[in-house]
Amino acid sequence: MEAVLWYVLTGTRGGANRLRLLRALDERPRNANQIANDLDLDYKTVRHHLDVLVENGIVESSGDEYGAVYFLTDETRDHWETVAEITAEVD
Repeated sequence: MEAVLWYVLTGTRGGANRLRLLRALDERPRNANQIANDLDLDYKTVRHHLDVLVENGIVESSGDEYGAVYFLTDETRDHWETVAEITAEVD
C-alpha cells in the first residue's frame, strides 16, 4: 500500500488534489458534490480523482453512484503515517 500511496499522490498528475481529497475524507465521509463544494473543485475533477483513488484501493464508496459517500479504506487508515509523510513532503 505504501508504494501505491506514493505513486498515486506524488508520481502522477493530480496528486496534490488527491491528497486534498484524502485529508477531507479523513475529517468525515462525504459525497462527490460535498467534496467539490468544500474544496472548491470542479465536480468532474473530483469524480475523476475519486475514481483513481477507488481503483487503487485507497478509498471506497457506499450507496448509489451519484449520491455515493466516500471514505478511507481500512488499509489506508492502517498506512496513514505514509499519507502524513507524503503531506509533509508535498507541503
